[in-house]
Amino acid sequence: MAAYPEGAFRVCFVCTGNICRSPMAEHVFRSYVAEAGLDGLVEVDSAGTGGWHEGDGADHRTVAVLEENGYGSEHAARQFQTGWFARLDLVIALDEGHLRDLRRLAPTPADAAKVRLLRAYDPGAEGDLDVPDPYYGGRDGFDACLELVEAACPGLLSAVRGALGERGAA
Repeated sequence: MAAYPEGAFRVCFVCTGNICRSPMAEHVFRSYVAEAGLDGLVEVDSAGTGGWHEGDGADHRTVAVLEENGYGSEHAARQFQTGWFARLDLVIALDEGHLRDLRRLAPTPADAAKVRLLRAYDPGAEGDLDVPDPYYGGRDGFDACLELVEAACPGLLSAVRGALGERGAA
């Protein structure tokens, strides 16, 4: 886990292996944070519920989609650790399975309340709020994943801004 500036708002995106959806969300949201001028106030990273890919870079299709759309792509996969809850303000799950797993890992009810679904921040999202796992499909699944992530980021940024305002930081 990275060392954060004191008072930074900390967001961690979580999917299964931390090589497709969560690194995509991390890089896209980090771009939104930078564009909003909140670089020093908001820290963004990602992890997986499992450790199968620890140390690996993002899937080559994730990297291609990110880079073709003007986002960064530097990444090393890691597994989410229960002890991180104490340092995080929001833990953003990419699907319902991750949401359940993360809430089970949470050591306290307050920590469980930090876990939210990414697409819950998309005002146009209806029904199933999962970001489908593109890993076993073709490139089009990665493009669709990016669209879903981008649709949710403005709402997530607004929520983070609100939380920073409550802290008197923004």
